[in-house]
Amino acid sequence: MIRFISSKQIRGTRTVPFICKAYDEPYVNYATKVMLGDKKVKDFTFNPTKKGYAIKVPVFSFSKFPEVNKELGPEMKSTGEAIYFIDDLMDDYFMNIYSERNLYLSR
Repeated sequence: MIRFISSKQIRGTRTVPFICKAYDEPYVNYATKVMLGDKKVKDFTFNPTKKGYAIKVPVFSFSKFPEVNKELGPEMKSTGEAIYFIDDLMDDYFMNIYSERNLYLSR
């Protein structure tokens, strides 16, 4: 059986683990226990910790797939993401990414 997954579902499956890591909170474990009926949301004590900023950086594995066109399209040809933690927005690594990609920051 082939199951088609929408782009919103894919983003969700990649974003939730990122949020868990960024806030150091096992939200996926909580959700699983609630879905299985073992616990209710009120049974958990949420203690998210956030220090600084967490940046999701796409990983492009062009060297693993040499036949793939290296010009990015809507799907971005990303094979995953890496997480990078910084203390402030003046971090050298972040400034480099920000200046290269003309990112728009929102609060």
